[in-house]
Amino acid sequence: MRVSLIAALGSNRCIGVNNAMPWHIPEDFKHFKRTTMGKPMVMGRKTFESLPGLLPGRPHIVVSRSGFTAEGAESAKSLEEGLALAKSMAEDEVFIIGGAQIYTLALESGLADRMVLTFVDQAPDGDAFFPAYDEAAWCEVSRDSHEGFAFVTLDRDQN
Repeated sequence: MRVSLIAALGSNRCIGVNNAMPWHIPEDFKHFKRTTMGKPMVMGRKTFESLPGLLPGRPHIVVSRSGFTAEGAESAKSLEEGLALAKSMAEDEVFIIGGAQIYTLALESGLADRMVLTFVDQAPDGDAFFPAYDEAAWCEVSRDSHEGFAFVTLDRDQN
């Protein structure tokens, strides 16, 4: 079962400001929808609250130590619990969709196998940042470049 992270980040690793994305890129929203459709999504409470509502066609699992609950979403007290729940709902892949703390936990614990990243050619001021990661531990498997951004998929190096 593949565990994938999906994120859009600026050249300074910024992923958010005031619990919102610092840019509006319609192609990235479409890419996110295409990529995650039909697959369980694991996220932190703040990320869940930043959504416009439940995103159709994808189970939502919210990780919160406080026991946060929301109608239409499953709850988990830890990332590991959230991933176990997601895997029980998935055929082949689950997605971690944010935020910064959840990404950090997934990368530091080695739980993620793939990263689906949108590298945005901007460096906005923000208050949430994608964690640094060992680039040597990841192999680029695809890149789709556009004006102002690129969709890049990285798989954990198995060597």
